Amino acid sequence: MMRKLCVIALIFTGLYQTTVLAQDINACRQDLSIFAESAKVKNFKAAYEPWMRVRKDCPTINVAIYSYGERILKDFIENGTPEDQQTSKTDLIKLYDEWVQNFPKKGLQSVVGDIISKKAQALLDYELADLKVIYDTFDQAYQQDAASFTNPKFLYNYFKTLYDRYKAGDAEVTMELLFNKYEEISEKFEFEGTELAKKLDVILKKEEAGEALSNRDSRNKRIYNVNSNAIGTFLSNLDAIIAIEATCENLIPLYQRNFEANKTDAIWIKRAASRMDSKNCSDDPLFVTLVEALHALEPSADSAYYLGLLNDKSGNADEALKYYEESIALETDDYKKAKILLKIANKFKTAGRFASARSYANKALGFQPSLGRAYLLIANMYADSANQCGDSQFNKRAVYWLAADMAKKAGQVDASLKKVASQTTESYMGRAPSKTDIFTEGNAGAVIKFDCWINRSVTVPSL
Repeated sequence: MMRKLCVIALIFTGLYQTTVLAQDINACRQDLSIFAESAKVKNFKAAYEPWMRVRKDCPTINVAIYSYGERILKDFIENGTPEDQQTSKTDLIKLYDEWVQNFPKKGLQSVVGDIISKKAQALLDYELADLKVIYDTFDQAYQQDAASFTNPKFLYNYFKTLYDRYKAGDAEVTMELLFNKYEEISEKFEFEGTELAKKLDVILKKEEAGEALSNRDSRNKRIYNVNSNAIGTFLSNLDAIIAIEATCENLIPLYQRNFEANKTDAIWIKRAASRMDSKNCSDDPLFVTLVEALHALEPSADSAYYLGLLNDKSGNADEALKYYEESIALETDDYKKAKILLKIANKFKTAGRFASARSYANKALGFQPSLGRAYLLIANMYADSANQCGDSQFNKRAVYWLAADMAKKAGQVDASLKKVASQTTESYMGRAPSKTDIFTEGNAGAVIKFDCWINRSVTVPSL
């Protein structure tokens, strides 16, 4: 009898707990709906209490607890009393930890890197930790989940905090560590930029084919342009920081010192050669050593390109071109191929071989239509050739219409270049013939052909 009573008691206890649990979940769902609706209309004060109840009682019921919770706490930080501000700052850090614990994925994809990088940025913004803790938090985000750590501002601050520690004399941050981290993060920027370019190029190809863009395409194009602009801005800021330290005087002895320990590390050699090339340190014998070691370890598009560069510097133009072409042939990724082609185009421009430079720039655009720098390169060469390509003062200045058109295209395909492209276009249009000049010449609508290397025509605007 006693056994039966115990069983009955256990059943009722289970039923009671299940009922209570169901009631709790129902209450959480109600509060979830209340705070979500309030947060949507930015009534964060009304959202706070029901949000806190759901956060406490049902922390895994919906990711909105964390996405809206972040907005709620940031509003209190911005608009609350001094006491509310400080409490909310601390609570925001706690919220990010809870977010990682309860919703580390969005669908099947990890978002841990994104969340932890937000935490690091909050520590920085609200001065809640020293630089080492902030850097370590950014580093945790990157090491655990670099794939979702994509915010350009956060990536920039990831490096900036390390740089600030270096400048402050932190013994843990050597120049070698600083350069290695710069290469790593700049490569991440380039990767994210390429991923955006691939998406944008699909839309640009539709436009070039005369297809009407859907509302979704137009919206995505705006988003891609905004994100591309952010990547370009923060990467430029990153380059500006490292430029102070990455001089030939610093790079050459550093790489000489570390070459023996890294001579079988293709990634290290590639980064060292790339940095020396970009800083015009490639005249040093060390550059030859790096290139030969890289080609012996891993014959690749990069090593072939650098061999071309060495031959260029030695005056072996034909041999250089052979290696440049080999570099393009070895590269299988279209976007990396485009970058190599643009590098080669720049080398030809520097050598004064403008026709070859334009040819390679156009080949680059064939692989990446959104490569605005290729258009800018062509625009600059047109402008530089104005005095050599016209048979009259008017026609010389007419070259600037062609240059302006190329510069304008750069801004149209690459939002990160919009400002510089606009300024360049305006500058070239200022040098082109004015309406008064056209009226005086009486040649509105006439076609001007340039028989120099440009080998293009331009139509004089109608008045």
